[in-house]
Amino acid sequence: MLTDYHNHLENGTLSLDYLKKFTDAAARKGIESFGISEHAYHFYQTADILQNPWVNERRFYDMKDYVNIFHEAWSNDIDVKMSIEMDYTPGKHSEMAKFINGYSFDYVIGSIHWVGDFGIDLAEFRKEWDKRDLYDVYRKYFDQVVTLAQSNLFDIVGHLDLVKIFKYVPQDEEFLLEQYDRAANALAESKTCVEISTAGLRKPVGELYPDKRLLQKCYEKKIPIVLSSDAHFPEHVGADFEKAIDLAREVGYQSIMTFSKGERKEFPLG
Repeated sequence: MLTDYHNHLENGTLSLDYLKKFTDAAARKGIESFGISEHAYHFYQTADILQNPWVNERRFYDMKDYVNIFHEAWSNDIDVKMSIEMDYTPGKHSEMAKFINGYSFDYVIGSIHWVGDFGIDLAEFRKEWDKRDLYDVYRKYFDQVVTLAQSNLFDIVGHLDLVKIFKYVPQDEEFLLEQYDRAANALAESKTCVEISTAGLRKPVGELYPDKRLLQKCYEKKIPIVLSSDAHFPEHVGADFEKAIDLAREVGYQSIMTFSKGERKEFPLG
């Protein structure tokens, strides 16, 4: 079984024709369980969850249009999962829960892109890395991983160590492993699966998410996995999955989780 649960339509149109470019690509790659998970901040219905100038300029979708695309796809016998990628926002648990529970998502991805006012993965904020305390950013990032897991709102945590995207990584391995331990311990107590994401291979860091040491801790804690490409264009669907599968097997994983309307089933990996 192969999954690709983290994909975005934002660079095209909210239309069946554009969605079908993604599902066709998934079919060609032999991906049997495929989903679209648009960024929640694009939707007017999330205005009470996350507000900042960068996000507000990009809030231009209505959820009814998004949901309608999936119903149109299903009526045309296109097997695609409906999901959302939500920016985990501390202090907004009730608002996030209300939004999530308002729609029949097959699964929900929770991701961390913001540490306070710092967009850690955005090119516009890249110079900020040289102005900030690296250890403080990492500590605050993994603080959010812990509370994301404790919220138990999400089925999958997206790109678990996205914070390394621009190759700013603490040299103190003891500190780093401490953060990994905190993440794995919290996730193990939640329903949240971890995605092995190939997106990092297309970013400056040039690595899979998560780091092998972090994934090893997740395996030891029996945290399930999914595979994701975080494709923002159809041609990236299923990209470099052989590397993701190799990493999963190296640390011991032999199975993968699938989702349908909130229900999960485990299948052999690959």
